[in-house]
Amino acid sequence: MKSKFLLIVITVLFFNLTSAQSNKVDILKTNNGSLKIQPITHGSLILTYNNKTIYVDPYGGGELYKNLESPDLVLITDIHGDHLDQKTLDSIDTSKAIFIVPKAVADKLPVQYNSKITVLDNGQGVHRLDLFIKAIPMYNLPEERGSKHPKGRGNGYILTIDGKQIYISGDTEDIAEMRALQNIDIAFICMNLPYTMDINQAASAVLEFQPKVVYPYHYRGSEGFSDIHQFKNLVNAKNPFIDVRLRDWYTTN
Repeated sequence: MKSKFLLIVITVLFFNLTSAQSNKVDILKTNNGSLKIQPITHGSLILTYNNKTIYVDPYGGGELYKNLESPDLVLITDIHGDHLDQKTLDSIDTSKAIFIVPKAVADKLPVQYNSKITVLDNGQGVHRLDLFIKAIPMYNLPEERGSKHPKGRGNGYILTIDGKQIYISGDTEDIAEMRALQNIDIAFICMNLPYTMDINQAASAVLEFQPKVVYPYHYRGSEGFSDIHQFKNLVNAKNPFIDVRLRDWYTTN
């Protein structure tokens, strides 16, 4: 009887775990297949297309990546610990991974990663794994000496995957380069004071470059969480056709 009860408990726990994991994965159709989007935590996410797995700013500890596919590509946006998290990197199998990083990040990675690294400066792009990755600026406004995110140090990224353009903002404010984006299918937009921007700046920028789908992410600031529901209201009040997708990036943290 006890063994039967134990089996039921294990089955329920397994079902709940796998259900929770599957609930976190969004699937978007591309021209020739589908793109899987999995929020992990804060500014970290995983994209999967054509059996290729892309980690963006892996952070938060190895347990968050346990039982997930190891990366073929790792994108890192900046040097801060919630983007370049060496402890988390050390806990992940990156043996087959290519790293795309800004120079400031490359300078901080241990030497064992050197053979894996491609450095991109703002404005540069590279083809890898049948994808095109372009680095674009991310920085604070106004541009001031000593700012948390000076222009040129970190990278936002635009990934072109099977005809779809995916924008990853990194830590930035509503800069001109963001506002000038065109034909973005999916955008991951940060919003957390005092490090990046507030929801009004984020909504204003999104309404200008009009991505088809927007995920607010990286929304934990020094005084708690940004109001992503109000961000959605601000966007959809003026453009109801932008699909603002609210996901919980902080359940495990």
